[in-house]
Amino acid sequence: MSEKINVGVLGATGMVGQRYIKLLENHPWFKVTYVAASPRSAGKLYKQAVENRWLIGSDIPDDVKDLTVQDANNADLAVGKCRFVFSALEMGKDEIKALEAAYAQKGIPVVSNASANRWTEDVPMLIPEINWNHIDVIEAQKKHHGWDKGFIAVKPNCSLQTYMMPLYALQQAGYPVKRIIVTTLQAVSGAGYPGVSSFDMIDNIVPYIGGEEEKTEKECLKILGSVKDGKIENAAFPVVSSTCTRVPVIDGHTATVNLEFDLPEDKKPSLEEIINVWRNFSSVPQELDLPSAPKHPIVYREEINRPQPNRDRDTEKGMACVLGRLRKCNVFDVKFVALSHNTKRGAALGGILNAELLKAKGFFN
Repeated sequence: MSEKINVGVLGATGMVGQRYIKLLENHPWFKVTYVAASPRSAGKLYKQAVENRWLIGSDIPDDVKDLTVQDANNADLAVGKCRFVFSALEMGKDEIKALEAAYAQKGIPVVSNASANRWTEDVPMLIPEINWNHIDVIEAQKKHHGWDKGFIAVKPNCSLQTYMMPLYALQQAGYPVKRIIVTTLQAVSGAGYPGVSSFDMIDNIVPYIGGEEEKTEKECLKILGSVKDGKIENAAFPVVSSTCTRVPVIDGHTATVNLEFDLPEDKKPSLEEIINVWRNFSSVPQELDLPSAPKHPIVYREEINRPQPNRDRDTEKGMACVLGRLRKCNVFDVKFVALSHNTKRGAALGGILNAELLKAKGFFN
């Protein structure tokens, strides 16, 4: 690409916003030219706004550190400064929903990490390997609101990334799934910064994360749904029962998954067939050779004690779903362990992959 697209980051001083800034450094398609945050950061140079609270572990990118932080609440300030924005806003859901709509109304597409619009029926909630075709609803979204160039697309909750791709791969291979029981062991970085107190996390597991079980059980149905009459119609299956826990791990969400196939006994796949499906899975991001797409979106490990967060979370630069311990289940059909990187695939880098898909499909022209 000869000329990069100028992009902005809303909520640029927060933990997810900082990760966007770092991951976009030297991106082949996108260049950060606009940063916005709360009014208390507005008017400062970016390096001043994040002084003593830059969390990413390496230097602030040179082409961003001297940008002046703008007030994210004023969408007018972004007009002419960037082609689209990544939203990592941290405020109430109603406020985020209104503000993202304000940017779209100004002709600035919003690629959001926030949850406010995940259940808006004409907003695609994307995992590009699974429901890339949900971007078809964007034209209906624009027509509904009277927007010209602006629109909103979102990514799902980070904990879904552990099991959605292996589930989808099996369904695409002709092995539909009827029911799932999933227990997530979620990293502390998923709670943001400063997040859960170290006093609560060290030598401990917290068996409750507000709202996570509802997201885990319901968002998958929208992702597996279909576009009909200008909105996304949810799938009916699989039925998911989840328990979500916080564990003393910095990055990397793990899940234990038990699943039942919606097939007669003689049609259910063997363990070898399941592993073969996972290892051969590829989709539109790989076909389009998107810059952030993993070559192997699903990686299966044979070791009996894998995957492990500190060994496997950065597989395929943090964009792969890493699986292991596939075995027969005494209650359902099979069970396995899954791992994904919650602050890369599950957050900023997943959002960047969404933007790459939208760019490749002509939505930023």
